[in-house]
Amino acid sequence: MIRKRSITLHGHRTSFSVEDPFLDELKTIARKRGLSFAALIAEIDESRPLDSNLSSALRLFVLREFKQAVEEAEEKVLERPAEANVQRNPVS
Repeated sequence: MIRKRSITLHGHRTSFSVEDPFLDELKTIARKRGLSFAALIAEIDESRPLDSNLSSALRLFVLREFKQAVEEAEEKVLERPAEANVQRNPVS
């Protein structure tokens, strides 16, 4: 369900509308980074293009975070076969 939220950014009230899973993930990301929810939203707002709206910027931010996590996981998986090919001395 899409919910409308209000937040104060740079001394001004603004609102955004995102689906609950995006909102939950934004809160998780903020917590992992040691930021308040409002601070994370402010960072995203400051970095978004002028021609985009805040709601879209928030969704795209979550998407980029997930893509980065997938890429990092894939890199780790690709490193494992090299480790698995290392011959170990059998125990007698």
